[in-house]
Amino acid sequence: MARALLVHLCPRSNTMSKAVLTISSKNYGAWALRGWLMAKFAGLDFTEKVIPPDDPAMKAEILLLSSSMLVPSLQHNGIKVWDTLAIGEYLHEIKPKAGLLPDAIKARAHCRAVCGEMHSGFASLRSALPMNLKARFPGFKVWSRAQTDIDRVLAIWKECLATYGGPYLFGKRPCLADAMYAPVVTRFLTYDVALDKACTAYCKHVMELPAMQEWVAAAKLEPDEIDELDAEF
Repeated sequence: MARALLVHLCPRSNTMSKAVLTISSKNYGAWALRGWLMAKFAGLDFTEKVIPPDDPAMKAEILLLSSSMLVPSLQHNGIKVWDTLAIGEYLHEIKPKAGLLPDAIKARAHCRAVCGEMHSGFASLRSALPMNLKARFPGFKVWSRAQTDIDRVLAIWKECLATYGGPYLFGKRPCLADAMYAPVVTRFLTYDVALDKACTAYCKHVMELPAMQEWVAAAKLEPDEIDELDAEF
């Protein structure tokens, strides 16, 4: 499900305002988590604007009903950026020393490729294993199409970890790729997906990130206002 990279110039203001990141549910919102982690990894000073559960943009993200997502979106210095990859690229431009993309051109191209694959692929995994940080399903039955997606994700992780030495996908610090795959980490834990030693260690490193711990803690405090039975999986 390809999502175009879109940037919209907003009217300029005479004063520099604090960045605002619009997000959805922290328990269910995979794309919101990706954009939020990117902003955290970049060291961007921002405030959150959380849309209500009955907002159409929230439902589109949670229930996979739209091919064009407007959540998350970032407003910064008179610029509005939506689409998670566009946010990541914008943050890399304004925070080039944050390490959101690797320094070496070959690794940078590889990072963009695996981010793009996560961005537009793995539809079966998304629908069969929706993000739900509060839940745990031991022994969950994974159907064949979703398992194919899982196998591909694990292959990406193992290749990156072996190539760049870990503990994160492209080395010693988390980058855009880790933000893109972080919701998959949570899905694997929620649905008790079998992992080898290397991938288990990677998931542990991701979940131990201070930003991830902050997000998960907030998700657990979130009221259960979304009816999961409405999801069109």
